[in-house]
Amino acid sequence: MTRAHRLAAAVEFIHTATLLHDDVVDDSDERRGKDSANIIFGNEASVLVGDFLFSRAFQLMVADGNLDVLRILSDASAIIAEGEVLQLSAQNNLTTTMDDYAAVIEGKTASLFAAACEVGPVIAEQDEKIISAMRDYGMNLGMAFQIIDDVLDYNANRAKLGKAVGDDFREGKMTAPVILAIQKANKEEKDFWQRTLGDKNQKDGDLETAQTLIAKYDTLVQGMELARGYGDKAIQNLAHIPDSHLKKTLVDLVSFTISREY
Repeated sequence: MTRAHRLAAAVEFIHTATLLHDDVVDDSDERRGKDSANIIFGNEASVLVGDFLFSRAFQLMVADGNLDVLRILSDASAIIAEGEVLQLSAQNNLTTTMDDYAAVIEGKTASLFAAACEVGPVIAEQDEKIISAMRDYGMNLGMAFQIIDDVLDYNANRAKLGKAVGDDFREGKMTAPVILAIQKANKEEKDFWQRTLGDKNQKDGDLETAQTLIAKYDTLVQGMELARGYGDKAIQNLAHIPDSHLKKTLVDLVSFTISREY
């Protein structure tokens, strides 16, 4: 196994561990179009397997022997956990701002993208300019990815998305489409958001009402524009990267991230 393969596996182990833990925290029942692990095996097994994958990831990092790599990925693991705690503290909190939201998604998602993109040039012994450019590219790509993920939760096709549409609403997560809609809401609409999210009192048809309010204020479009802004920054970060088919792949990845439907 090459160093690149070993560290790619470490990143994926970290990623999968966070998904296992997320599904327990969120009480999710579906992941990638199938029953989630916590539904099949129970919460206990999901948490323990997630812990094992975290431990295995650190074993792979130590085996690589590069202290910079260990620092980058261990820091990312800690930041992801901090991001999840921030998200939990913002849950059902209607005073959550877009700055708060940005801090959450930078921590829980974009930090791992940044770390994964930084490790490559580190082990390739590239200069700091390239390492920094790839780290920033990953951060901006991760921000765009999570914003699109949050937009899709309100307008995607369930079969394509691979999980139930509206999970964020049911769980009281404060994401860009909702935060922007609340900021523009009238008193009646704010009362709706307070009941459904703030007071956790949801009824049949509330998701459809939330989608109607989100559509009224075009906050899905605004979310898409925000994601495109991060995507543009990610492409700009690649200016220091020499042209090649690999650079083109990185540019194409941004386009895919913005236009994806799942």
